[in-house]
Amino acid sequence: MLLGLIALVAAAAFAGAAFYINFAEHPARAALAPTVAVRQWAPSYKRGFTMQSSLAIIGGLCAGLQWYLTGGTAWLLGGLILLANWPYTLAVIMPVNRRLLTFETLPDGEVSSLLERWNRLHAVRTALGAAAVAVMLFAAANP
Repeated sequence: MLLGLIALVAAAAFAGAAFYINFAEHPARAALAPTVAVRQWAPSYKRGFTMQSSLAIIGGLCAGLQWYLTGGTAWLLGGLILLANWPYTLAVIMPVNRRLLTFETLPDGEVSSLLERWNRLHAVRTALGAAAVAVMLFAAANP
């Protein structure tokens, strides 16, 4: 059960960080001038990517191992939901990230629009994290 608990903690940390980004950090950033906002976003994104990608991998792998050892399919489902953040980020959010990282060549209006779009897309990561936590809580409560 230790692997399952590690998976649950990693998923909860992922979901909490994603929630914080959507509901605290990004709204505060959006109150700044577009050039200032995107200059804050760039280093924040790089650090957040490292933290959240690690949490998704740790949580997903531990949930998968818990499933392998116990046969609890809810662990597998929770791990797959958490790991779904990787392809979603790479396929859907990464093009916006790349565009934002070229902010010095973008007009302020496009920067604001891209930052708002990024926040909406990131909300899916928050939802995936919350769903993974819910499924893993179910798995932990029903061994």
